[in-house]
Amino acid sequence: MAASSVPHLAVALEGAGWHPAAWREPEARSDELFSPAYWTDLVLEAQSAALDFVTFEDSFSVATSQATTPVTATSLPDSDMPVRPDRVAGRLDAVLLAARVAPRTRGIGIVPTATVTHTEPFHLSKAIATLDYVTSGRAGWRVRVSASEREAAEFGRRDLHEPTNDLFDEAADYVDVVRRLWDSWEDDAEIRDTATGRFVDRDKLHYIDFEGRWFSVKGPSITSRPPQGQPLVTALAHGSVGYRLAARAADIVFATPNDVERAGGIVAEVREEQAAAGREGEGLHVFADLVVFLDTDPARAADRRARLDQLAGAPVSFDAPVFTGTPETLADLLLEYHRAGLTGFRLRPGTIPHDLEAITRGLVPELRRRGAFRHDYDAPTLRGLLGLARPANRYAVASGSRTSR
Repeated sequence: MAASSVPHLAVALEGAGWHPAAWREPEARSDELFSPAYWTDLVLEAQSAALDFVTFEDSFSVATSQATTPVTATSLPDSDMPVRPDRVAGRLDAVLLAARVAPRTRGIGIVPTATVTHTEPFHLSKAIATLDYVTSGRAGWRVRVSASEREAAEFGRRDLHEPTNDLFDEAADYVDVVRRLWDSWEDDAEIRDTATGRFVDRDKLHYIDFEGRWFSVKGPSITSRPPQGQPLVTALAHGSVGYRLAARAADIVFATPNDVERAGGIVAEVREEQAAAGREGEGLHVFADLVVFLDTDPARAADRRARLDQLAGAPVSFDAPVFTGTPETLADLLLEYHRAGLTGFRLRPGTIPHDLEAITRGLVPELRRRGAFRHDYDAPTLRGLLGLARPANRYAVASGSRTSR
């Protein structure tokens, strides 16, 4: 997939910010983290800058005393240590939060995180389909794999001593089931003919009859085909096994390159995996994830990060590169990465609201001054915003039925 002339831009929302001490900042609204109004305000701030989408983080773990261990692509670190009293330990369910926030928004995509390892694809398929209806076609989903024994113990249904590749292969099958369920209703399956008493054309509902190593799902879904046909599927990846999952199953992969050369290498590797998966002609975006600490002066941004590290008790590391500096120098970096083949960026504000507002009110205007970001939303759906076509229904095509485009 060729890079567009301007990069796409998203933000990853996490509590009071991605730094674990962010909730202690004077501007933080830490007493509102369980309030839907707080999250609505954050999404509306992102929407004010016409960002492509926001993601909501989620997991089945709480913060432990391993303060400086980074969050990984799969899970929080295993530990029998107690919950840290100086960390934001709880969170709202991301999918339910997204559905609560979505009706207040327009234009911007809403992409919650949902873990596949301990959940069922049938349940999640209807939840994300419902979110797509709530948003009128602006929904997505970030696939999360969990390799954590501690998270497995929360459910008590499996002993998690499985190879990492198996967990990611399971995730690929999970996404395949979800996508098939989204297609299990043809676009015009609902007739709603009061005269004949026919609400649905049952010939346009399809059993998916999925049989695999991990799942046996007959279908069809109980929710009709979503407005986008296929809501956006995204995945965070730090290496080859993650790139393979994204190439098989996703519309966007969030990668974590440390420099421009590595960014180009990741793009090439993802494209190779995409071709191997038989998806060479399909749209697949490669975004870079960056944790950002921004200020009008680079020294002030660095000082703020250092102060937060001191509050945390030690320097905090992350699973993605960290940028500390001004919106102008961040714009330089993003455009350099874009020229290397990345099609967009998911920025993680170190603190909220400071770094979120530095993105929306500092970085975005700077990109616009350079002709490198749009001024408003130019498509009604998230797929349209990202230049991705609405997919044909696989079952309608197989049966020779006509589908709406």
